[in-house]
Amino acid sequence: MAEKRLVNQKLLRCGYTTGTCAAAASKAAVAMLFKQESMDSVAITTPNQTDLIIDVLNPQFNDNIASCSIEKDSGDDPDITNGILVSSKVTLLPDSSEIIIEGGKGVGKVTKGGLDQPVGMSAINSVPRKMIKDSLNELAMQYNYKGGFHVLISVPKGEEIAKKTFNPELGIVGGISILGTTGIVEPMSAKALADSIKVEISVIAAESNESILIFLGNFGKKFTEEDLNLSTKPGIMCSNFIDVALDSSVEFGFKNILLVGHIGKFVKLGIGMFNTHSHNGDGRIETLLSCALEAGANIETLKEIQKCVTTNAVLDILYENDLLDKTMDVLNERIQHNIDRRVPDDINVGFICFANTGEYSGVLFESENVDGLKELWKK
Repeated sequence: MAEKRLVNQKLLRCGYTTGTCAAAASKAAVAMLFKQESMDSVAITTPNQTDLIIDVLNPQFNDNIASCSIEKDSGDDPDITNGILVSSKVTLLPDSSEIIIEGGKGVGKVTKGGLDQPVGMSAINSVPRKMIKDSLNELAMQYNYKGGFHVLISVPKGEEIAKKTFNPELGIVGGISILGTTGIVEPMSAKALADSIKVEISVIAAESNESILIFLGNFGKKFTEEDLNLSTKPGIMCSNFIDVALDSSVEFGFKNILLVGHIGKFVKLGIGMFNTHSHNGDGRIETLLSCALEAGANIETLKEIQKCVTTNAVLDILYENDLLDKTMDVLNERIQHNIDRRVPDDINVGFICFANTGEYSGVLFESENVDGLKELWKK
């Protein structure tokens, strides 16, 4: 795709996610069914409102069934899925109003709880499913079609590629996951991203700011704005590089620092892991396990936690056993200890950790000084 980002003084090309590929292939297939003509490209808008025109490969259609493929383009920061084909086969269901989305060959199947999709479902995440449905509904309205669709997403090399991902450990078997929250792959190598975070912090410091928000991902920024009702400026997105963001904030003289993040990343701070990329290790379940032990969990509960593959699954168990608050208190203390060891005493650092699913959705824990810090970002 043509869209670029300036990263480390270089223009790097963005890519698009497997979710965008699946939605684009599905839209192209339905367009061929309605038009009864082949297509060599398809236009689609991603969740972050980026308009794309993507080449369509292997188009085939008859009166009721159409299929095609989209080649995954990861841009100038290619990942393991770069260049794979994501295919969609769409069948018209004139006697139904449903849009049924399933995974075929090369798309993983969920076998453990706590993931985006329930056990037994194909690992096609919520945002890609919505993208597919929105695209098909748009065409159905345009062509006055009142029926439903059956969508089968497949990835010919998915099973082979999945062996090199974390899917087997997560309990996703038989293929890759169809993922994406924004629809776009940002072109960021580790060094480039770290450098860009430091530059962004220096720019904020140059504007005479003494306070900075650090978001541990897109969810953190959204939670700050929508749930905490706080301004998100001055603030930066640090992704996995909490170490770079904290150290750079200290280096450039910030006096007040507030971190906001989802438990999935935040939990790693409990073992002092300030770069949370999976390449550096995991430790999420082990951290929560030891915190639960300190909070008084019995051996049966600890064994249940040990089997979990996601933080949400652990939180479910803790909530059901009335251990969530006590365990989060222990984790809170550990994170505070590790941050205090890293950041000088004269800097006011606070944090807010949240979950966005389950009965416990909302703030899980926060530092004692957080109320005063939140005043600095009141709208």
